[in-house]
Amino acid sequence: MLKFLSKVRIEYNALDPRKAACVELLAQCNARKAKESNPACTVELQRRTDDAVPRVVVTYVNGVEEAIDAVDTPAQVIRQQILDRGQLLETEQMFREAGESWPVLIPEEEIHQSFPGTKPKKAEEKPQ
Repeated sequence: MLKFLSKVRIEYNALDPRKAACVELLAQCNARKAKESNPACTVELQRRTDDAVPRVVVTYVNGVEEAIDAVDTPAQVIRQQILDRGQLLETEQMFREAGESWPVLIPEEEIHQSFPGTKPKKAEEKPQ
């Protein structure tokens, strides 16, 4: 998860009962395996004393910063959002390195083409 990030800032009030997702995500970010995936990623904890909602602010390797409300979003959903965004960043980087334009534009006529489908070899060989 951290390999796509340059910085993670987790903010919550220690007395706030809505902090569960923040605490779980902090534990995941501080895990040995996560730290090894990107040692350059900084993980910051900001303990708040006001009534602000718990949130996670992530900065991706391309500099884009995203604030995620951690009240109604479980830690696994936040983690999956980061992974999904990271996969998109990897795909974009691959296209740019190959000299292709990004985003990829698919012609309208190709979108509406029919696809014949394929049958697995085993299904064709089985007697009916």
